[in-house]
Amino acid sequence: MVLAALLFGTNIASAQSKEVRPPVAGDGKYSVLPDDTVVPQEFYVERPTLHNAGFEWYVSGDDNHNAKVTVRFRKVGTAKWHEGLPLLRIQREKIWGHEQRDVYETPNMFAGSIFGLEPDTTYECQFTMSDPDGLIGVATNTEKVTTRAVPKPYEHGKVYHVYPLGYEGPRQEPAFTGLNEAYHGYNGSGDWWLYSEPRVKPGDTILVHAGLYKGERYKYANPLGLDFHGTYVLTQDGTAERPITIKAAGDGEVIFDGEGNYRLFDVMAADHHYFEGLTIVNTEIAFYAGLKRVLGCSGLSVVDCKMDKVGQGVMTHWAKSNDFYIADNTMIGMHDRDRVHGWARVPDPAPITSYNAIKVYGQGHVVCHNYIAYYHDAICIDTHGRPEGGPGEHCASIDFYNNDIFVMADNFIETDGGAHNLRVYDNRGINVWHSALSSQPVFGGPAYFIRNIIHTSGDSLKFSARPTGMVVYNNTFCTETRIKEYSNGQFRNNLFMGHLPNQPTLSSMSYTSYTSFDYNGYRIKPDAKPLFQWAQPTDRLRDFTLSSRGTKDGPGNGTQWFQSLDAFSAATGQEKNGVMLDYDVFEGVEPLDPEDRSRVYHLKELDFRLREGSAAVDAGCELPTLTDGFTGAAPDLGAYERGKPLPVYGPRTSSHAKQADQADASE
Repeated sequence: MVLAALLFGTNIASAQSKEVRPPVAGDGKYSVLPDDTVVPQEFYVERPTLHNAGFEWYVSGDDNHNAKVTVRFRKVGTAKWHEGLPLLRIQREKIWGHEQRDVYETPNMFAGSIFGLEPDTTYECQFTMSDPDGLIGVATNTEKVTTRAVPKPYEHGKVYHVYPLGYEGPRQEPAFTGLNEAYHGYNGSGDWWLYSEPRVKPGDTILVHAGLYKGERYKYANPLGLDFHGTYVLTQDGTAERPITIKAAGDGEVIFDGEGNYRLFDVMAADHHYFEGLTIVNTEIAFYAGLKRVLGCSGLSVVDCKMDKVGQGVMTHWAKSNDFYIADNTMIGMHDRDRVHGWARVPDPAPITSYNAIKVYGQGHVVCHNYIAYYHDAICIDTHGRPEGGPGEHCASIDFYNNDIFVMADNFIETDGGAHNLRVYDNRGINVWHSALSSQPVFGGPAYFIRNIIHTSGDSLKFSARPTGMVVYNNTFCTETRIKEYSNGQFRNNLFMGHLPNQPTLSSMSYTSYTSFDYNGYRIKPDAKPLFQWAQPTDRLRDFTLSSRGTKDGPGNGTQWFQSLDAFSAATGQEKNGVMLDYDVFEGVEPLDPEDRSRVYHLKELDFRLREGSAAVDAGCELPTLTDGFTGAAPDLGAYERGKPLPVYGPRTSSHAKQADQADASE
């Protein structure tokens, strides 16, 4: 965390946004600043990830919400600057806690991310604040940021070889039977399982050879040291440069069978462990990595593993868990394969046989290129309550990208409980019952949703409990868009392609007047009355208070209905450059069947590329770093730019084949 020393030594806004306004000298006396003047305060650099970096700049003043922060960056040692997305203005928006009993108010600040950086590279990043009403303090802040390197095993540590119980073939030395003997120095079966001191040190590698690793956990004095609990409790610490590695040796499949236990690998007290190439089956939780306000680990890497018949894949609730790397895994849950069904308000609710594949909290996590199928939720931030820690320490700087998600009951991806710079981009989600992308809530934002492909009978976005700071760019939403009870949303270059003929193409209820829609494409629905349903406060300066929440139909000023895009734009000032279109913009996508919500759609049925000359081509606006290199007169709408290579979804070089019905996932 980098803290910029700024003028006046002013104090940062607290979690409840109490501002300390510095006095201004004039004619020998001190006076109070005008409320509309902006005063820069403290600046924080969040933990960078492999490809992105997040920033927070706190301010006081600017009550009229018109200050701005522009961004540019360059590699250290190069001359050319590149423009980044401007920071998002965040200004005392209110978030409701569980069942509206708790109200959190965001600080007065800016926050935002620089996208598309290279791993293990140092950048110079420059931020310039301006305000037409005046600025008192330091207007420009420059920071150097080094992105993380891709985690990998250390090449110069000791190597230990592990073989399964009953193995009688040749062994490479030093050789051990079972993981516990190699890691702890002794199997420790029966009452002796805690007796030994760990053998491994930072930088060591345990190569696990092919076979089945399954202890009889109800048998006393189990030879693998897994009596009763059946858990590998790992407690040594590696380092970022020298992780402790546990990986498949490469001579065949390595299967860890939990025999139905609660957790298989307990890494709560084990920083910087790297797991690769393992198959994990028959356990409730594969990697148990942290519990709220108790303990958790940092630097956990789970790479190219397969999890099958698992309740949860990787989970941590600990606020100080940082720098996880969960990549290129295949995670198969136990939910229904043949139909989509949800858990609430349905005649046949889905049991939670597999809960969530990945759940994290903290900073600096990267969850990418995983294939996840048949869970309740796929990838989540922990629904944690109020953010823990001070400014710059909240749950922030988390990346979910290039994941391939298939058949969920509740949500594909949740940013619920995160604070700032939550980045959800280039994911593909097919078939979910409830909502595709969830923010319930986000404590300030920005929560970025960028270039995601969503095809589902559920809703596209679940913005509830009044999340704030929603940045939604260049997504393809082949589903309904009914978003309510959110603040400070920015929507650009999206395709909103609903399938229910009698539902509005867009239904939105925002609690801030500065929520903005433009350059989006909306499906033509002749039977929809209204075509647009809209609610937003008339006061451009302030978020709604709880007392002015209004009725079930919308905020305090009521809901408006419009039968055309032109009428919607004229009355609200939104969508001056929006377009109406239909499913013929795609090479091969038809509307979902409105009469069969449970139907499972397969990728061989869907081609989301845009047709040449369609209304979605060249209809967008430029967004720095996100639409760079567009091929036509302007960027296209939706997740795919015509003529550009398609993203790679799911595992890149996985040793585990995908399910047969998803064999065409990367075509």
